[in-house]
Amino acid sequence: MAPTPTLALPDSYSALPFSVIKVSHHPASSPSPTPILILTLNRPKAYNAFNFEMQKEVEQVMTLADIDDRVKVIVVTGQGRMFCAGADLGGDKPAFQRSAKIRTPDQRDGGGQMSYSIFRCRKPVIGAIQGSAVGIGITMTLPMTIRITSKTAKIGFVFARRGLVMEAMSSFFLPRLIGMSRALHLVSTGATYFANHKLLDGLFSEVLDTPEQVLPRAIELAEEIASNCSSVSVMLMKEMMYRNPGSAEGTHLLDSKIIWELYGSSDNTEGVKSFIEKRPVNFTGSVIMDAPGTYPWWEQIAVVPRTMPAPGKPKL
Repeated sequence: MAPTPTLALPDSYSALPFSVIKVSHHPASSPSPTPILILTLNRPKAYNAFNFEMQKEVEQVMTLADIDDRVKVIVVTGQGRMFCAGADLGGDKPAFQRSAKIRTPDQRDGGGQMSYSIFRCRKPVIGAIQGSAVGIGITMTLPMTIRITSKTAKIGFVFARRGLVMEAMSSFFLPRLIGMSRALHLVSTGATYFANHKLLDGLFSEVLDTPEQVLPRAIELAEEIASNCSSVSVMLMKEMMYRNPGSAEGTHLLDSKIIWELYGSSDNTEGVKSFIEKRPVNFTGSVIMDAPGTYPWWEQIAVVPRTMPAPGKPKL
């Protein structure tokens, strides 16, 4: 078996040299990583259109945050009036190009690779979709834990109008989030709809009145999670829903194994003790070190290997 790859954790996320995204600590004045990171798609002149640089930079942040115990929640938003206009159709490296050097079985969808990095991140990701999002601009948000937007944002699954199909694993996520009937309607018409349209019911947990309200509300939710919730518990419950055994009986057996292993864990002990003592909780459990032995319980497909923090990682 190949050794697990390691990554050095940064002294500061805000100092990392990104070109098409920006990462901020919260509060921004903090020189070192904070429990909440804010990742901003930062190509406002191109309406934050997706390109391969964006793919690699988002993947890098998600991979680091996944193994960094200092980070509890990631908020993703866009710079300017649009969240993401979809794939960049111009520039030096336009989307929708095939290379004869790559065999079809070896090809990997770039938007899917980025979305997968979001899905496999064991920290909750909140989409603060402050403006319109179409194509990969909306499908990249489907693996996120929470999505909030404003009623003025336009949302479009436009693939049929470009001679393409759903990408970024969206055929897995979209019907699970809003149901098969609405998902088929959205992708078969390829039309855009305002975020409060009934066809999008269930996609967003909150639809606010103005774009200016979106990021502050996302940060408020991130603060609630970071201050009050066990990272280990949040990670496990997401996996329990997406990696469900598929039957009530199988789910009961899985629930039983996981909760039994969590009894008396450091986070369980702290959660109960802080509740009885009527004080703020201080969870310190690590998604890497403190997950129960039952995890992972599903057959893993080795799309991307897990990483571990390099020796000498920064402390909490």
